[in-house]
Amino acid sequence: MYLPKHFSVEDSAILAQLISEYPLATIVGNLDGHFEINHLPLMLSADKTKLYGHVARMNPLTKVASSSNTSVTAIFNGPNAYVTPAWYPSKKESGKVVPTWNYAAVHAEGSIKLIEDTQWLRAHVSQMTDIHEPTYQSTWKLDDAPEEYVQTMLKAIIGIEIEIKSLVGKFKLSQNRPAQDFDAVVEQMKKSPKEALQEMLAYMRPPN
Repeated sequence: MYLPKHFSVEDSAILAQLISEYPLATIVGNLDGHFEINHLPLMLSADKTKLYGHVARMNPLTKVASSSNTSVTAIFNGPNAYVTPAWYPSKKESGKVVPTWNYAAVHAEGSIKLIEDTQWLRAHVSQMTDIHEPTYQSTWKLDDAPEEYVQTMLKAIIGIEIEIKSLVGKFKLSQNRPAQDFDAVVEQMKKSPKEALQEMLAYMRPPN
């Protein structure tokens, strides 16, 4: 990943926050000489050393975990938004401005393995459900489904663990612009009803 120093984020707490808020990862691995790409929600361990998830047993990602090259990259994409140069006060001074795209992303590189433990898998699925249900003001629990059905579903999936060797963040948030341009972008985003711009604004100007 091209990573200019001014866009680099190394604070593990900030990276963990993005993963928590945008848990759907794009996982890229190498399988027999071609890229195996999947999109899966993952959870970061409390000590920020591992990522956990689950896949269908038929998913080719299980073959990556069983191969000689178990290296994968999990990419988490946070908010992103187009930024028009019309917002920049510097446009009036020289006209030497162009559009750009702001975004925040985290790359986690590591080694993937499978988890066959049935009790672990049930606890993992329950935990993931408990984390995301409140987002929809819901209290659905895994135990709400018939036990026989739950067991059938659990048999169709397998757990995965990615041991993180590198956790890198790239937050391109107009911090390379003059202060007056940055502040103007923030002010324009504040006025916008677009959800994408409000999400980006939260990353550009996080609460103190």
